[in-house]
Amino acid sequence: MNLFDRIQGVFFSPKRTFEGLAAKPVWIDTLVLVLVALVAFMVLVNPYMQKDQLSLLKDNTALRERMGEDSYNKMIERTEHPSASYRIIQIFVTTPLFFLAAILLQALILLILGRFMSTQGVYVQVLSALVHASLIDKLLGNAVRLGLAVSRGSVMQTSTSLALLFPHMPLTSTAYLMLTQVDVFQLWMFGVLAFGLAAAFKIPAKKALAVSYGVWVLKALFNVGIGMIGMSFLK
Repeated sequence: MNLFDRIQGVFFSPKRTFEGLAAKPVWIDTLVLVLVALVAFMVLVNPYMQKDQLSLLKDNTALRERMGEDSYNKMIERTEHPSASYRIIQIFVTTPLFFLAAILLQALILLILGRFMSTQGVYVQVLSALVHASLIDKLLGNAVRLGLAVSRGSVMQTSTSLALLFPHMPLTSTAYLMLTQVDVFQLWMFGVLAFGLAAAFKIPAKKALAVSYGVWVLKALFNVGIGMIGMSFLK
């Protein structure tokens, strides 16, 4: 299957597509596409993210007192007028490298959990399935999020998760962080990923779903933990 066939197959015929990928794992071209899409998304939403960060930092009395007036003002200045080199490194280096590290680690965890179900399957099969499943979140999901961000002028005030149902919930609350993890495109992605795991590990669909969503739960808990640490800085 060529790249186009695999892309449309993930959305419209996932079972057949992931069975083909298990038989002949390929992933580099799809990963490049995902990384390009991710970088493009970050470039387009960066102005809205900067605006959101400033709104959280400005007029934060507790943060001002904790940091001191001079340090606080310097931080506001750096946030409001970041250097060109900082933005380039953040968007074109840090973001892709973080995503790459995350997807490699997730594939390893999936393989480890899969070993409890089967002796079949190798790392490259799992990685190939995960990279292709991520098209759902990084192409379609980010396209929807970009549209919402542009229409509302904010990234943090938009969501494709359960947080959308609670527009007045404080953005720095633990409940909000937890709700943002229940994202429709993430749930779709890990559901489709089960086809790839079932084909790689030669296990029933129910077991593959348990492995896939098990990693989703671990990922959500990690994200909530990191979010809580970051938000505690603002309180």
